Amino acid sequence: MVATILCFSGVALFCGCGHVALTGTLTILENHFSKVTSDHAMLTDVIQLMQYVIYGIASFFFLYGIILLAEGFYTTSAVKELHSEFKTTICGRCISGMFVFLTYILGIAWLGVFGFSAVPVFLFYNMWSTCTAMRSPVANLTNVDTICVDVRQYGIIPWNAIPGKACGSTLGDICNTSEFYLSYHLYIIACAGAGATVIALLIYMMATTYNFAVLKFKSREDCCTKF
Repeated sequence: MVATILCFSGVALFCGCGHVALTGTLTILENHFSKVTSDHAMLTDVIQLMQYVIYGIASFFFLYGIILLAEGFYTTSAVKELHSEFKTTICGRCISGMFVFLTYILGIAWLGVFGFSAVPVFLFYNMWSTCTAMRSPVANLTNVDTICVDVRQYGIIPWNAIPGKACGSTLGDICNTSEFYLSYHLYIIACAGAGATVIALLIYMMATTYNFAVLKFKSREDCCTKF
């Protein structure tokens, strides 16, 4: 139950916040870094594809969480009846083993998703820290226009994109926009949601592995008692 609630919460945060943050990121790029549509056409397609993938992830984990919850209740009740007349079947043990394997695979995949979701947080943090340094009176900068953020170096847009970078007061204006502020914090929440999902899958793995091991042990015990 704890893993299911944590999984639903993490996936909801990742999918919801990630979807809105991607839209805000595309708006920032179109308005300030790549004003020619053809320069970021591929990035637009990639973002739209990622948003469709987010829809699929949300739907899949909603169903998978319910199935795992039901399977957990079933195997837990089976484990509790070790000394009763409850008999496990080969089909039931195979299904439990399949869920163990699938949950391990999904856990590894979500570790990759968690790492990938930290990339935009890092990029936005670099831009935000640059803007903070410009506004800081301690910095004592004589020429603010020499401070720039070039998003082309991250491979987000091609090198021929115009203008491709923002400097000085223009960069400060970008950091003050609602799109930047909202996208930055939504990426942080989405990354936290991915981390929560990883923890939920780890709990699932521990529970399903334990229940499967006990069911397998009980099946051997049942076979021994027949002879």
